[in-house]
Amino acid sequence: MFKSIRVRVAFTVIVILAALVYLTPTVVPDLPEVWKQYLPTDKIHLGLDLQGGMHLVLEVDTAKAVESTLVREVGNLQESLMDKRVRFKLRERTKEGATFFEFPDVPSRDAFEKLIKNDFPDLEIATSEMADGKGVVSLKINAKRAGDIKKMAVEQSLETIRNRVDQFGISEPEIIPQGVDRIIVQLPGVKDPARAKGLIGRTALLEFKIVDDERSLDDALKGNVPEGDIVAYESRLDRSTGRRSQTPVLLKNKSLLTGDALENAKVQIGDRFGEPHVSIKFNAQGAKDFDRITGENVKKRLAIVLDGTVHSAPVIQERISGGQAQITGAFTMEEATDLAIFLRAGALPAPVNILEERTVGPSLGQDSIDKGTWASIIAGLLVILFMVFYYRMTGLVADVALILNMVLLLGVMIAFRATLTLPGIAGIVLTIGMAVDANVLINERIREELRLGKTPRAAVEAGYAKAFLTIFDSNVTTLVAALFLFGFGTGPIKGFAVTLTIGIVVSMFTAVFVTRIIFDYFIWNRKIQKISI
Repeated sequence: MFKSIRVRVAFTVIVILAALVYLTPTVVPDLPEVWKQYLPTDKIHLGLDLQGGMHLVLEVDTAKAVESTLVREVGNLQESLMDKRVRFKLRERTKEGATFFEFPDVPSRDAFEKLIKNDFPDLEIATSEMADGKGVVSLKINAKRAGDIKKMAVEQSLETIRNRVDQFGISEPEIIPQGVDRIIVQLPGVKDPARAKGLIGRTALLEFKIVDDERSLDDALKGNVPEGDIVAYESRLDRSTGRRSQTPVLLKNKSLLTGDALENAKVQIGDRFGEPHVSIKFNAQGAKDFDRITGENVKKRLAIVLDGTVHSAPVIQERISGGQAQITGAFTMEEATDLAIFLRAGALPAPVNILEERTVGPSLGQDSIDKGTWASIIAGLLVILFMVFYYRMTGLVADVALILNMVLLLGVMIAFRATLTLPGIAGIVLTIGMAVDANVLINERIREELRLGKTPRAAVEAGYAKAFLTIFDSNVTTLVAALFLFGFGTGPIKGFAVTLTIGIVVSMFTAVFVTRIIFDYFIWNRKIQKISI
């Protein structure tokens, strides 16, 4: 099929037209409505170093994830001990995270140790002492489980941050792990760095807790916090002054429901004041739990707590079925939107600290684009002039292939939504040299065949046949190296590998396939007797 020049020309034209269709939105600012409706509208995506943006290095506080797991396990252990009527006293946890249990006698301590062994495999006894007939035991998460929790915390943080960034609407973000507990986040084109940092770094742990109105808040504020309670603060907005105040609230420490039970969260506008609020919908199990919780606590206040701050604490007037609820708090539209994103993406399993922050301004990015563009143009012109000077009309054929190579390369990058970076521009410049390198090999082979007295047709066929294996081998080895760079590299290295990989594939097509069509047309159809080489 591909021996026919018409078939090969038709195939080449289709490929070039497809590349031009993808390339048009980048070079034509105002596209007609018909184009926007039926044809691709994506422009070439620029990396952080070209269009500006943010570069963050985050550290996941994995120790906090282990500590949170220990707190949950200890809470479950307390309930099991009370169910089994084992006498104990829970001491305050130390700064190192260890939890101490005190037992009045040996049988109580033995029952405790048996329960740990049978029902709580994640816990282990760190220390055990007997003094004055009383036993004191400290607990910790065992080493294997702690390692798994830390690894899972980083993986879950990575996924949660990626979900948040995707919903924030940033194009082509780069979110990759680094080392054991670090995450690199690159946000090209971000317009509001402060909001982006808040969106990424906020833990966003949503909890539903009962307000303890039966005990004294004043005593709690003086330091006499009742056992099982905590003091939190409710954020309130004074509509007349626009100022926010913090009002103390005494809460039951136990979380009745968390954000894990949510299915969806979206921003809605209230009918009464026209202010935005977040409407939440629970999943099937969450709806059942919320129905039970509200039924058991009618006429009590249910606090909606996000990262330790109470956003609202309405009175439960009746059982709430259907799995729907609202979070109000005099939000701005931006705050409500971000809160909805937090809740949809989920909470971070552990706090995230920003270790490094770099902001690349758009002026620097434009400067990089200009210099990279001029470097590519100058390199291309020098190669074109050299090929014409050294190989004459045959060199002009190679130049046509080179121009098509650039068009196809950019078109393929847009089609596959690849990101162009400054190292990627370097890869394009390298591709220019590699593209004509194949034609240099072909032209030299044709010269040798012509010196042996062969006809133009025989010389071209022999030149392409003998040069092809050399071209194929050199390009395949470079392609393998580029794929390894893409697979194991990060940031700039990956950007270089992307353009190099696409450039190699495209240059094989233009240097071998397209130029052969031109030669065959003049030799077969125009019956030329001499090749200008």
